Amino acid sequence: MINFEEELKKFYPSLELEEAQEAIAGQDLSDVTDILVAMLAEGNDPGSNPRSRRVRR
Repeated sequence: MINFEEELKKFYPSLELEEAQEAIAGQDLSDVTDILVAMLAEGNDPGSNPRSRRVRR
């Protein structure tokens, strides 16, 4: 049987919307666009050799 008093002790209120947005925006997260831009910049580097990145058997 569920003991509601014990369950209420475990409860933590969720962040308000503004607080959650600040917490999420404050983290430095890279998304797919950031990764693609970095890959394209690396590929356009004149000193890089795209063949050197291939796995040889």
